[in-house]
Amino acid sequence: MIIFMPMINLIKKHLIKTTASINKFLIVLFLLSGTGCVADRTTTAQDIAQKGQLTEKVVVTPEFSFLTWQRINTPSQPLTIYIEGDGLAWISRYQPSSDPTPKNPVALRLAALDPGNNVVYIARPCQYIGVGSNPACQIPYWTSKRFSADVINAMSEAIDKVKQSTSATKIQLVGYSGGGTVAALLAEQRKDVLSLRTVAGYLDIEYVNQLHHVSPMPDSLNPADDAGKLALTPQIHFSGALDTLITPEVARRFTRQTGGSCAHAVLVPGMTHQGPWETQWLYLLQQKPECSNREQ
Repeated sequence: MIIFMPMINLIKKHLIKTTASINKFLIVLFLLSGTGCVADRTTTAQDIAQKGQLTEKVVVTPEFSFLTWQRINTPSQPLTIYIEGDGLAWISRYQPSSDPTPKNPVALRLAALDPGNNVVYIARPCQYIGVGSNPACQIPYWTSKRFSADVINAMSEAIDKVKQSTSATKIQLVGYSGGGTVAALLAEQRKDVLSLRTVAGYLDIEYVNQLHHVSPMPDSLNPADDAGKLALTPQIHFSGALDTLITPEVARRFTRQTGGSCAHAVLVPGMTHQGPWETQWLYLLQQKPECSNREQ
């Protein structure tokens, strides 16, 4: 035993070093593969934007840099601003993603189809622009804090900068899924919102999280808490009849919570959470948000 012990220790050290090297290699390989996936997602978005004649512009705020795509034909006129969903925030129920860039940018698809003169798409924090350009990008900002006051304030600042660059004074907000949460929160805070549209909007965080037995989000704001502030804001909330994630009841509850006659919940047959909403969007755009007593 005394003779062979040093050899055994040497073998153990070699195995430890080899295992460490393999682990490092696997980590690097994982990061590189993730980069490739993000590049593919970015290429997909660029193709969609190009078909919609949208021009890429980065908007910088003190907190985050936001990727936007814009089509401005009549400066100084109202902007229709599309806000993206949560993207690839989670890989599984318990594992957050290292990059929230969406695989299927639904809001961008809708923006590209919008025939309006002044269309602006805004990605959510850390989507498309990662930690290298966004030092503030940390996982909580696309998970537990994705609707925090910090995020909403930064989004609002980004909108102010776009307004300034286009000389616009009024905006119309459109949000998909978690982007609907952001749009509703912005509409509750801002004084320049002409109308609000949400598509499969996550309008009541507490209700939806309880429905799916998901942990509370104490660091995030909930649009339902201040829905009454939107009593006089013309708005339409589209829900997919086949959506099991954000069920149609979410929009119905929210319209009741506004307490006015300006909010309308519209059920769209055949649509799941991801739609495909683009197949119906030109038709749905014909439904104008307005204050009335119409029944849905």
